[in-house]
Amino acid sequence: MKILAIQNRMGIGDMVIFLPFIEAISKKFNSPVSILVKENSKALEYLEKNKYIENILILERNNNNNHHDGIVGSFNLANDIKKYRFEKVFIFNSSLRFRLICKIAGIKEIFQYPLFQKKQQHLIKTAQSFIKKELDMDIDSNPTIILESSLVESTKKKYNIESKQINVLLGIGGSGPTKRIPAYKFLNFMKMSIKEYDCKFFLATGTNKEEQNILNEILNSEFKERCIPLDKIKIKETLPIIKNCNIAVCNDSSFSHLSAALNVPTIVLLSDTPLMYGSYSPNMYPIIPDGEETVTHDSLGKEKINPKKIFKIFKEIIN
Repeated sequence: MKILAIQNRMGIGDMVIFLPFIEAISKKFNSPVSILVKENSKALEYLEKNKYIENILILERNNNNNHHDGIVGSFNLANDIKKYRFEKVFIFNSSLRFRLICKIAGIKEIFQYPLFQKKQQHLIKTAQSFIKKELDMDIDSNPTIILESSLVESTKKKYNIESKQINVLLGIGGSGPTKRIPAYKFLNFMKMSIKEYDCKFFLATGTNKEEQNILNEILNSEFKERCIPLDKIKIKETLPIIKNCNIAVCNDSSFSHLSAALNVPTIVLLSDTPLMYGSYSPNMYPIIPDGEETVTHDSLGKEKINPKKIFKIFKEIIN
C-alpha cells in the first residue's frame, strides 16, 4: 500500500516529536510510509534507515528553492506527489492548500486535521486525537531513533569514548538567542561535575556567531582537555556519539530531542519555550528558570537557569 504522511512543521524537534504518529500509520497498515517534510527537518540525516519510512520527500519552499511555493508551486508539488501513486495521505496540519494538492495528485483517501483550526491545536494532543480518530490507536509520546550497534561501537573506538568515564552531551546551541543558556552556566555545572566524577564533554552546537562564541568560551576554559566539539560534523555523524553518552544536558534544541529519542537521559534547559518541548518524553528532565512555576514563549529566563539544579538532577540520574 502506498501511503503519504505530511508533516510540514519546521525543525528537527518537531520531526522527532511526530515520529510515533507516523510509525503508528505504518504499523496499522503493515506498510512503510513516505513522508513529506521541510528541508530543515534534516530528516534524511536520522530517518534514512527507519524501517517504517519508505521515502523522504522534501518540501521545496525556501530561499534557495521555491519549486513548491505559491500557486504554481502547488501544482508542481501535486505533480511530484502524483508520481508515487499514493492511495492514502495523512496530513498533520489544518491547511486547505495541502488538502487541495492531494486531491489534484489523485489521492483517493485523505485524512487530515480539522480545517482552519491551527490556533487551537496542541502539538502532541492534536496528533494523538487525530490518530485515535482515524486509526483507533492510542499513541504515547515517546519517539525513538534506532542505530546499528556496530556503528555505535565503531564510533566509541573512533572517539576514544571510555566506559569508565561519565560521557556527557552538552547541547549548548539553540535556534534563537533567548534559548541559548550563557556559557558561564554550563561552566559552573561542569566544575561541579568534575569535582565528583571523571567526565568527558561532547559540545553540540551550530555554526552561527553567537553559538560559536559560547563554544569558544567553553573550549578556552580550564576544562578544554575534557571537551570534544561536534560543530564541524553532520548531525548523522553525531548520533552514535550521543548514543555513547551516559547523559545529556541541552538547551531546547535539536540535540535535546535527538538525545532523548536515542534513549539517553536528557536534562532540558527551558528558558523561553513551552514546557511541553522538554517534557514529552520519559527520557526528559526539564529545568525551568528559578522563581517560575512554568515556562512558555517570552519567559526570557536564560539568566535564571540554575547550574546547581542541573547538577542535582545530573547526580540523581548518574547514581
